[in-house]
Amino acid sequence: MFYFKRAALGAAMATALAAPALAADLYEPPIEQAPPVAQDVQYGGWYIRGDAGYHKSDFRGADYITYGAVNNCCGVAVPVPGTKSFDFGKLKGAFSAGGGVGYKINRYFRTDLTLDYWAKSKFTGQTSDATTVSVDTSNFSALLLLANAYVDLGTWNRITPYVGAGIGGAHVKWDDLHNSFPGVDDRHNGGKEWRFAYALMAGASYCLTDKLDLDVGYRFSHINGGKMFSYADSSAGGPGAGPGFDRGMNTHEVRGGLRYSLSGGNDCSQPETVAYEPEPLYTK
Repeated sequence: MFYFKRAALGAAMATALAAPALAADLYEPPIEQAPPVAQDVQYGGWYIRGDAGYHKSDFRGADYITYGAVNNCCGVAVPVPGTKSFDFGKLKGAFSAGGGVGYKINRYFRTDLTLDYWAKSKFTGQTSDATTVSVDTSNFSALLLLANAYVDLGTWNRITPYVGAGIGGAHVKWDDLHNSFPGVDDRHNGGKEWRFAYALMAGASYCLTDKLDLDVGYRFSHINGGKMFSYADSSAGGPGAGPGFDRGMNTHEVRGGLRYSLSGGNDCSQPETVAYEPEPLYTK
């Protein structure tokens, strides 16, 4: 009987000591949520773009050749060329549209090649001499081809401001120029040619998706001067005038469009939430 009581007491003590260890073996820590982890953005890659805008050009003046008749040694009237300038000239605003392809080098630097069409801007000017004042009308349009480089200044709340510059050429086209005063309408063939051009840009893009940006900005463009119209005989019976050469244009343009990245890599992706399992509190 004494030995039975001792055996029962020993079994009870062993059970009591083993219970905490068994409970520790059965315990499993809960799965917890990690703090948001920023997605690893891969910068760089090709993109395409499309833009539309509205532009207003400052006409910087024009010069043209006139012919006045003088008598030579034999009493014959001979036209002698001289140079005159437009009294003034104005270009109305017009719409523009274009596209391009570019490459984003890294987070802060990208380049692209763009081609934009400037729709016709109506031109109205005035020329005069000692006896007449003429109204001159035409239309101006252009294709603007530029190689551009931009610096992106950082991203805040999906908005990335930038500055840029471009260099290239413009194919300028003048419609026929009508030089009119009472009873007379002289028509001069318009000039068309490639000219040197450059541009300065500033704006901001808004990240719509990891591949698509909305781009809104301002562009200043300068186009060198060149041929505006050719020579034409005067319908009034006197010597004609021409050719004429404009002194170039400074253009102010507001633009908006979309840029689509072919490889992704924008900053606007939402942070990715992942689950993790902490180190176990107890190991055997």
